[in-house]
Amino acid sequence: MSEQTYAVHAIRYACRDGVRGQHLLNADPHDAPMPMDYFIWVLHNPARTLVVDTGFSRAEGESRGRTFLRCPAASLALLGLDAATVEDVIITHMHYDHGGNLGKFPAARFHVQDRELHYTTGRAMTHPALRQPFSVGHVTELVELVYADRVCFHDGHSVVAPGVEVHRVGGHTRGLQVVSVKTRRGTLVLASDASHYYENMETGAVFPLVENVLEMLEGHRFLYQLADSPAHIIPGHDPRVMQRYGAPDSQLAGIVARLDVPPAQD
Repeated sequence: MSEQTYAVHAIRYACRDGVRGQHLLNADPHDAPMPMDYFIWVLHNPARTLVVDTGFSRAEGESRGRTFLRCPAASLALLGLDAATVEDVIITHMHYDHGGNLGKFPAARFHVQDRELHYTTGRAMTHPALRQPFSVGHVTELVELVYADRVCFHDGHSVVAPGVEVHRVGGHTRGLQVVSVKTRRGTLVLASDASHYYENMETGAVFPLVENVLEMLEGHRFLYQLADSPAHIIPGHDPRVMQRYGAPDSQLAGIVARLDVPPAQD
């Protein structure tokens, strides 16, 4: 593996039950179950390790009715990695389930879009419906990290490291960014909440928590432009990710999925 290609893993750290009407705008009123998984993603090669998103704590998850399975940062040890030594963390957006646990990465620089910090500290947060998915503690911690010179801001498209790029898509939040990464099977795209489920991008179904519907729908299209194929796009919350991709070993089944190899099943 070269310094510009990466092994990529998804770590499942929490879950919740749900129905289609919670996750798809204008879903069939005869709701069917639609559970949700919560992930962080790890990119690593012999030269570097990057983490994409940092999840939430047990207290934060339980306060919101989520089933907390394991600490996202501590779970890096399952891959032989240590959160305390990670130097680059990409935050796709600052919703509570993606931007917590920042203090568990004491050596990291945090990569965010300009517009995400503007959004989370500005006029939009005077509206309860828009601020509800954020934790004020997470946001203020990020602001403190800005003052500690540990935040790298991006405006649209940027190269974070050789073989790793971020791209602002917006839609779900104003500064939502997705990550494209070079792997041995081609360019993989970590969609995060640009597409919560495979169904969102495959059918144009809008996730109900949305700041800009047009940007969300255009973001679905953009994912296909970035990735080498539809099978190279990884949605942000779909339990089928753990079904489609195998674990690095049998003891990690249902916990870790390796994404830089072709899916084991459809």
